[in-house]
Parts: sequence; C-alpha cells; structure tokens
Amino acid sequence: MAAPREVPERRPFGRRFLTDPARLFQHNAWDNVEWSEEQEASARSKVQENSSQLLPQDKQEEYEVNAKRYWDDFYKIHENGFFKDRHWLFTEFPELAPNRNPSQNGGSVHEFSNKKESNNEGLGSCENGHCSLETRAENQLNLLKSTPRIHTEELATQKDKELNQSDGGYPGSSASYRILEVGCGAGNTVFPILQTNNDPGLFVYCCDFSTTAVDLVQNNAEYDSSRCFAFVHDLCNDQSPFPMPDESLDVVILIFVLSAILPEKMQCVVNRLSRLLKPGGMILLRDYGRYDLAQLRFKKGQCLSDNFYVRGDGTRVYFFTQDELDDLFTTAGLEKIQNLVDRRLQVNRGKQMTMYRVWIQCKYRKPAAPQL
Repeated sequence: MAAPREVPERRPFGRRFLTDPARLFQHNAWDNVEWSEEQEASARSKVQENSSQLLPQDKQEEYEVNAKRYWDDFYKIHENGFFKDRHWLFTEFPELAPNRNPSQNGGSVHEFSNKKESNNEGLGSCENGHCSLETRAENQLNLLKSTPRIHTEELATQKDKELNQSDGGYPGSSASYRILEVGCGAGNTVFPILQTNNDPGLFVYCCDFSTTAVDLVQNNAEYDSSRCFAFVHDLCNDQSPFPMPDESLDVVILIFVLSAILPEKMQCVVNRLSRLLKPGGMILLRDYGRYDLAQLRFKKGQCLSDNFYVRGDGTRVYFFTQDELDDLFTTAGLEKIQNLVDRRLQVNRGKQMTMYRVWIQCKYRKPAAPQL
C-alpha cells in the first residue's frame, strides 16, 4: 500500500500488515498502519462533506465567549467518570522522568492501550466528538478528599502565598527540574509524573482553563503542594500571568490541548510557552492529526472553519498536519527534535468495528544560549 504523502518520518515501532481478515478480530490495535490512496481519498471526501456547511459567525463567537463554561460543564459531568492515567508517557516522553528505570511500570502508548482495550469493548469509541481513548479509561477518580472544597482561585492564592514565604520566591523556585503541563484536566498526566519521577529537585506546575478541572486536581488525595502547583489559567489571555518567570521551565507538556484553541490564537499561545522555557528546554506535544476518526465522524453543521469543529457539548477541536505544527513551533524560535504521525488501527471486537486513529507527536527545543 502506498504511504501517505504527509508522513516523512515513521514511528520507531514495528509494522503489522492485515493480510488475513480472520486475524482482524483476534487483536485490538496495530500501530504505524499504512493507508492506501483509496483510504486517504475517502477520508478527504468525508471531511469535505462535513465541512461544506459552516456555523454562522454569531454562533462561532458564542462558542468562543463561552468556552470556559463548556469545559467546566464537561468536567462537572465527568468528574466521577473514568479517566485514563497516561502511563505511556515515560516511553514516548522520557524527558518527564530522566532518571527513570525503563523496567518500571508503564509501557509504550501501544502496549498500554492494547492491554486495556482487550478488557474494554467501548474503548476507542467517539461520543460527541470526544474520543474515549484520550479522555476516559478504567481508573476512576475515587481519591477525592472528603473535606469541603475551597474555591480554586482562593486555594491557588493561599498556596501561592505559602510557597512564596517558604521558598522566598515563586512556587517551585528552589526546584532544579521544572515541568509545566498545560490543560491538565483531571490530572491524568500530572499524577503519573509525580508517582514515577522521584527526583527530589522536581516541581510540576499544571494549569487548565477550567476551574472545575483544577478543583479535581487540587482535591485529589495524591496532590502534594510541596511538589506540585495547580492553577487556573487562560492561555489566550496575554494579560494572564504565569506563576513562574520566563526561562524557568525544563519541559512544557501539551497533550490534546492545542487543538482546543481557536486556530488564529495558536501562534500567540506557543510564543508565550516558548518564552517560559530555559535554553535547551523542550515542548512535548501529542494531538489530533488530520483525518483522525473523530474528524471523520463529525456531521454537517458542526464545522467552524477548515478542520476546526464544535462538539455536541460545546467544546471545540482542531485537526493538525505536521507542517502546521512545525510552522507554529519554529516561528516561536524552537528547533525540531521530533515531528511524526502515529496512525493506528483499533478494533472493537464486540461490535466488529475498525477505527483508524491519527495522532501527531512532536518535540521542539529552545536553542541553547550561545557560548560567549
């Protein structure tokens, strides 16, 4: 089969070719699947069809103005639902735990997904454009503290003052390795990092547009304010300050986050995050790729602009190409370390359905300061 035109770089995982239909429903996922020209043409046709009717401008403005409320509602609905802790992070992004022994728990994204899919018939399905592989899984958030909640902004201000007093500076100012996760949601990345990375110099920041999401993180029994600082932040607001200074971070994580932002605001967001990195620091991204299953399942009337859609719950999502992401990061002054497409075939054995997922994974580094 012909390789897709937009995949100059291949994933470092082995391929499996689906030559025997009888084998199709004996397994759950194949990574690095090649697409035929017919498959790609069919996907392109579906996108042309579902984007032929754009939402009126006043409706588009309404979704932008009320974006925070839609994400708050999303996390209120799912706060006691199922969310996946991304233990694959440390194989795909070893920068998050540089001293980790590879034999520790948490296989690659492929190993982790395969194990769970065999026990979860619905995993990988899309509802309202939200694909459960990214947003839900088998680990229920049942560790919420029983103490009454403090409003997130008040709690953040209180902890900020405490940390400023103890550190004599900003939260985490005494740390030697600082990570920021943008769009932390319910903590599905933050808590695996805190559990896996035992570096005493580690400090993890995490923020989200949604107050409800940050409440979930701060009220989780595993939240440790001596190693983590969760705060509400609007990435698109230039006047909204970060709690740490420029050039203070070693890593910024963007996992299925940049795609939720209005496309014309993405460059400003990446520029802001780039300024936070130390020389040699990196942005790690994993997000939706063009012609992913979720994009193909949208109906007419849900398209906002080219490759940008609104889900049934009011949240929005964009589907990237590698070149688009490369332009965003290089314009912000970062240099490419990795930019690849992960095309995967998933099979729902119970319903005997095949599903093609397309994700893009990137690593971009801030150039080291020139030697004087």
